[in-house]
Amino acid sequence: MVVAPKKSDLYSSLWRSCDELRGGMDASQYKDYILTLLFVKYVSDKAKADPHSLIDVPAGGSFDDMLACKGDKEIGDRLNKIIGKLAESNRLQKVIDLADFNDEEKLGKGKEMQDRLSKLVTIFADLDFRGSRAEGDDLLGDAYEYLMRHFATESGKSKGQFYTPAEVSRVLAKVVGIGPETRQDQTVYDPTCGSGSLLLKVAAESPRGITIYGQEKDNATWALSKMNMILHGNEIADIQKGDTLTNPQFTDGGRLRTFDFVVMNPPFSLKSWSNGLENDYGRFEFGRPPAKNGDYAFLLPSAARLRLAELLYSELKAAYAAALAAGAAPAKLAEIVAARRAALRSMRRDASLSDDGQDGVDDPSRPLRVVE
Repeated sequence: MVVAPKKSDLYSSLWRSCDELRGGMDASQYKDYILTLLFVKYVSDKAKADPHSLIDVPAGGSFDDMLACKGDKEIGDRLNKIIGKLAESNRLQKVIDLADFNDEEKLGKGKEMQDRLSKLVTIFADLDFRGSRAEGDDLLGDAYEYLMRHFATESGKSKGQFYTPAEVSRVLAKVVGIGPETRQDQTVYDPTCGSGSLLLKVAAESPRGITIYGQEKDNATWALSKMNMILHGNEIADIQKGDTLTNPQFTDGGRLRTFDFVVMNPPFSLKSWSNGLENDYGRFEFGRPPAKNGDYAFLLPSAARLRLAELLYSELKAAYAAALAAGAAPAKLAEIVAARRAALRSMRRDASLSDDGQDGVDDPSRPLRVVE
């Protein structure tokens, strides 16, 4: 039986690996090296424990192959090739191969690089992730969050750029209604998912599972999110790359695809939110956000992404059109909005009493859970 490493030992090993890279680069750069090695070690150990693992570890693409490079004068180039094989075998090019282990400017030349990388590989060799998920405890997930917190602090960047605190994520999951009754075929979407920490914590509140979708603008952070999903056993999570405002993914024709739940931790007060915006995909039919404040630019599309909101949105739009055509006064329009809000509140109350497991999107007789 393989015993999972203690958290204290794991954290200590990871921080020692960071010590090996400090000096030649800042935290925003060396995190790519640490997380890549963490990923390769994890999938290699899991492949040993589970021959049916969704991640294929090819010959010449494992952590054992990395370990065999210790002390080699060409260790940097060999590590790049090993990671390249693993990436190619799993269609993870430009995801796990972003860090260049043969970069002399960051890792030193000759013997300096040789010793630094040899020590780095040795540190990870002492960890065994075959039993990393103890009952009720996700050691690897905790380790990942530990690193992300420290990387954010050391690089001087806001944690919110690619990391949402676990406590906030759990509260948000409860606010939107994800819990024990959530079904595996239901969906959750994050339009600004960063490293995916919010999506994963929210999904963890659903014991039956939930289908994950997300989008991230920054290429390096998108790569972190892809790795993070795999490290947490969500290999099939669909994380797309691109600006969620100017190039939204998950669309059906000229409209946004909808989901059961939407969560996000967007960049607040973004002044340049409309730069490059051409197609609004029906996101701003009830008004356009202020030119120099993008909060509603993220909020309105997220509301439009909700399945139930899509039904009520269509109804509200039709009611508006009819009222305007009839020359309704502003008070009448306000009455329409108030009626729809009352419907939302009623459905929210009724949803808390319903636990029949039916798909309420297709069955209008079943009240749905909604957070206004």
